[in-house]
Amino acid sequence: MSVQTIEKTSTVRKLAPRYRVLLHNDDFNSMEHVVETLLKTVPSLTQPQAVDIMMEAHTNGVALVITCALEHAEFYCEALKMAGLTSTIEPDE
Repeated sequence: MSVQTIEKTSTVRKLAPRYRVLLHNDDFNSMEHVVETLLKTVPSLTQPQAVDIMMEAHTNGVALVITCALEHAEFYCEALKMAGLTSTIEPDE
């Protein structure tokens, strides 16, 4: 009977590059609409987080909505645009 050694290969999981979804301020959407749209579009956001994001965009011109994989980032960005908001994505450096 021979003893077989099973070599365990360690797999290094390379993390998928992450992307930032940005919300840009505009002069035509109401604050309520922005908060409602954020909550509908990004299910993981809470009401206070959505309000903070809206206020940051309102005050600073741009706000980070979420950092996620490219596929999700593109989906969120498109959904925000479809609702009339201004949104872009950029790589998370």
